[in-house]
Amino acid sequence: MKLRLSSSITSDSIVDGPGLRMVIWTQGCIHNCKDCHNPQTHDLCGGFEIETNEIIDKLKTLKLQKGITLSGGEPFLQPEALEEIACEAKKYNLDVWAYTGFTYEKLLDKSNDAYFKNLNLLKNIDILVDGKFVEEKKDISLTFRGSSNQRIIDVQKSLKNKKVCLSNVYADRDLSIAE
Repeated sequence: MKLRLSSSITSDSIVDGPGLRMVIWTQGCIHNCKDCHNPQTHDLCGGFEIETNEIIDKLKTLKLQKGITLSGGEPFLQPEALEEIACEAKKYNLDVWAYTGFTYEKLLDKSNDAYFKNLNLLKNIDILVDGKFVEEKKDISLTFRGSSNQRIIDVQKSLKNKKVCLSNVYADRDLSIAE
């Protein structure tokens, strides 16, 4: 299966989730958030394609990484390929974080054509940072988020309880509903 990336994979990030992480930078985004810090990832046809097996091979070589982060771009525009990678990451005891401009509720809206694909990917994600970046709510003091409307969601607990459950591990200030 192929995945469209915006740039090479970052093997040693310390800012895209806790601990040392491998970050997969997806290409393509439809949100067009004002002052997005990754505008080069918006073009749906930009970047390059890579086989998911190549990324999985990189997972097998990780030594010190705590997990992987799915970022972009918009990861949920390519949920099937990322599900394959996230599922494999779990086999290597790596936690999986994902950043999305969609809200958790939108991803799991049953009227959404991608509902089942999104659900399958979410089943392999530990933490989801959801919501568009909002320039007017930008706050550089927030942990792992760019604006105060974004939430840090414990995905497995949320799926189990059938409601959004915020991560209390990474809570800081107001984790209000994403817009």
